[in-house]
Amino acid sequence: MAQGHLIPAVDTALLLATHGAVCTIAGTPATAARVRPTVDSARLTGLQVQLVEFLLDYAEAGLPEGADNMDNVPPECMKNYFEAVALLSGPIERYLRANGPYPTCVVSDFIHPWTTVLAANLGVPRLSFFSMCAFCLLCQHNVERFGAYDGVSDDNEPVVVPGLEKRFVVTRATAPGFFRESAGWEDFADYIERARAEADGVVMNTFEEMEPEYVAGYAAARNMKVWTVGPVSLYHHRCGAGTTLAARGNAATIDADECLRWLDGKEPGSVVYVSFGSIARAEGKQAVELGLGLEASGHPFIWVLRNAHNYDEATRTFLDELEARVAGRSLLVRGWAPQVLILSHTAVGGFVTHCGWNSTMEAVAAGLPVVTWPHFTDQFLNEKMAVEVLGIGVSVGVTEPLMYRAAEKEIVVGRSVVEDAVRNLMGGGEEAEERRRRARALAVKARAAMQESGSSHRNLVDLVDRFKAAS
Repeated sequence: MAQGHLIPAVDTALLLATHGAVCTIAGTPATAARVRPTVDSARLTGLQVQLVEFLLDYAEAGLPEGADNMDNVPPECMKNYFEAVALLSGPIERYLRANGPYPTCVVSDFIHPWTTVLAANLGVPRLSFFSMCAFCLLCQHNVERFGAYDGVSDDNEPVVVPGLEKRFVVTRATAPGFFRESAGWEDFADYIERARAEADGVVMNTFEEMEPEYVAGYAAARNMKVWTVGPVSLYHHRCGAGTTLAARGNAATIDADECLRWLDGKEPGSVVYVSFGSIARAEGKQAVELGLGLEASGHPFIWVLRNAHNYDEATRTFLDELEARVAGRSLLVRGWAPQVLILSHTAVGGFVTHCGWNSTMEAVAAGLPVVTWPHFTDQFLNEKMAVEVLGIGVSVGVTEPLMYRAAEKEIVVGRSVVEDAVRNLMGGGEEAEERRRRARALAVKARAAMQESGSSHRNLVDLVDRFKAAS
């Protein structure tokens, strides 16, 4: 569905296959097309993993033809899309019954509550997959469980997350709960919560050493087993799969070799990577301020602009002029970039991110500090994780959602704030050096977790062993 969910889910399937599981990945045609190069590459190495396409019934669901992935569904059709995806339960079940081996477990993103029926019909356990951290999940759980927002009328009123040893402040606007930020989605949000409570366990793209108290806390709060298996992006590093990194999740707009050659010419730790992921997007005025702030920072940068062709003429002209001014020193990528490959390069020293957990984990795995710029829901809790828990982040100070808000409101982060945040991140003072030290130490722990006898490695092995077919 959304890239931030899809990419780590596929990486997790490949990791499970590495440990002997037979994995079937179900997806719509657009979803399948984006991950097929990665899956095909894994199959060539002998992994037992397959990708199966299931076509949505567009007419039945009231969807435009071809609207089968989160970023190509019109906003007004999003409910129809979720309903259409749920109708795949029957076709997927028939496929799994007809094509061996018979499944022993269903692992589904938490956003697919209908898989409770699929797993029940197949007579197998179902595990919820989360492409997010335990800290985020535990905060959301405790806010709902203890009724922290009861009696709070202002969505921006600060509330302390209950049940945690350390004090964290949230608001209903920035931590509303999944699908609870928009009117009309209450029933779906409740459906997701029921499915989460009924799961037979949780698979999570994080690692125990990074947030041990929150992993344990969430397992206790849910009273269920939690398997932490991340950072799952490290699958590509351990397999030496540079080509799969380049194609991971989508076809890159910029040639990977060209990008690496450009980075090879930069000083170690000097380049800032800027990307807001597959959904979040800086509006025209914000794009101008962001570009001017990056330019003024004096640091070379790679700025990934999703759907840049949709900007108005004035913004497109600004981007062209900026590109001409920074030619050689910086790169503007209009479309999709091989993110993990870029973050892994020694020339990159920091990451300006929307705080999607996928991107945050990739920064952790690469040992990079981050400038945090959340746009909606869990991204604000991910920002707290980076800044307040891990101590590797510099916030631009956004305190209200920039997307999926009840009322339209222009919120623009000015060029001077951007410049200061980048200089703070990339600077040479003790505070900046300490952030870099913490980020590098986290990367060492992340790699250790994925190596033999590491916590994530053990959990992957346990997952495969736990759900092996009876001999």
